[in-house]
Amino acid sequence: MILLLIIPLALLIWVVVQYNSLVGLRNFTTESWSNIDTELQRRYDLIPNLVATVKGYAAHERATLERVIELRNRCADNRGPVAGQAADEQALVAALKQLLVVVENYPQLKADRHFLALQTELTNTEDRIQAARRFYNGNIRDFRNRCESFPSNLVARAFGFQPQDFFTVPPAVKEVPDVQF
Repeated sequence: MILLLIIPLALLIWVVVQYNSLVGLRNFTTESWSNIDTELQRRYDLIPNLVATVKGYAAHERATLERVIELRNRCADNRGPVAGQAADEQALVAALKQLLVVVENYPQLKADRHFLALQTELTNTEDRIQAARRFYNGNIRDFRNRCESFPSNLVARAFGFQPQDFFTVPPAVKEVPDVQF
């Protein structure tokens, strides 16, 4: 008789523990995404200053500058799913890399203190984005493992927990080039 009460109670406790674990992991992923979002916003705030500095030296590179601003605005406005944001971010990273290639043609710009400070700040921001991305992806991995592994996947499926996407975007700037005077 007592055994008939213990088995359902143990099963109920197991389900509650699994559910709470999934909620905790989902909340970790949400929190870690907010870290990425903060760093992406920092990048978005730097881009107009970077473009304005480049524009002063390379005004005839207008198409590249406009493309960077257009993509920056699209990324800043995108609050959709991670996969959609990652696609926009990859386009922005490609445009920023193209902008930095343009800068290579302007030795005076490469030596400009304001530009170098902006580029250093962008590099630091990219490092923080990549650190936040690794933390987020680690949380996503743990959450996905829990959602896809037996027997916790039974609880995940029953309560509608869905594995989330990884955020994979390469850095726009890896390091600040060494400028010789």
